[in-house]
Amino acid sequence: MPVRDGLFVDVDPPLLVTGRCRSCGHLHFPHRRTCPYCSSERVDESRVPGRGRLWAHTAVTAAPPGYTGDVPYGFGVVELDEGLRVIGRLTEAEPSLLRRGQPMTLVVVPLHTDDDGRTVVTYAFAPSSAEPHGLDGRRPPTGAAT
Repeated sequence: MPVRDGLFVDVDPPLLVTGRCRSCGHLHFPHRRTCPYCSSERVDESRVPGRGRLWAHTAVTAAPPGYTGDVPYGFGVVELDEGLRVIGRLTEAEPSLLRRGQPMTLVVVPLHTDDDGRTVVTYAFAPSSAEPHGLDGRRPPTGAAT
């Protein structure tokens, strides 16, 4: 059971449900009927693979009010290959094992069990085994050490 309908599609590989504005062309997440950039209502639902680079990260060590999942957990910003920055959970909670520019991939993970005994799932980003990049997320020149 998803934590909230309309955030992601649990297929292989999972996809984020975004909006693409037909007026200004911006992509946004989560999908909204009105563009957050230009206020146009000409927004189409779009589904994008969750591949990108870690932009910022931290560890959450104290549960927020109402949260019933495990702590600690990683939390960060991933800049998708499409240029959109998405805030969300990270599967890695240890900050020393993460670095800016690190390749990340969207996954679906268990969040908690609800009062009816159902597993609630959410999207998260996991470090991926894509080719290494520099700390700024750009590919190093050919022949450069990483």
